[in-house]
Amino acid sequence: MAKTTKKTVVKKTKAATVKTVKKAAAKKAKIGFTVKTGKEITATFPDSTGLTAKVAAAIAAENVNILAATGYSASEMRRMATFTLIVDDLVRAERALEKIGATDIQESSIVLVETPNKVGSLKVISKLIADAGINIYYFYSTTSSGKTATCVFKTADDKKTMKILREA
Repeated sequence: MAKTTKKTVVKKTKAATVKTVKKAAAKKAKIGFTVKTGKEITATFPDSTGLTAKVAAAIAAENVNILAATGYSASEMRRMATFTLIVDDLVRAERALEKIGATDIQESSIVLVETPNKVGSLKVISKLIADAGINIYYFYSTTSSGKTATCVFKTADDKKTMKILREA
């Protein structure tokens, strides 16, 4: 006679499902990152050939170290260039940029995340921020030594972003 096996179906409650998802997210978040606040300055200039060299020279002349930077000119029609810099001395950097003709300089808070340079690190961090309901306005990232990556985030709520990432 053939033996019959009775299957038991276990229904998960919504709370149990949420708990499971949170445990999975917490497990994935264990990538070993550090988080801190920082400041960046964004300066706008009339675009011209050699502007990046001019900005770098002005900052160096003030003995200011550039820790991270982006620069772009969106198109020929825009005729303006934007530089965003994280530096070790905001006051001297702003003075240097004013001297060379910055038309607008703004300072803003940012969230700096240092993480192992591994596949999926940015995914884990950005998902933690998104799952907390926080919009990321922009980010940029680079590897600093090949072993670590530094990610810079500007979010709709930097304080909440810091809290979420520190608790992960």
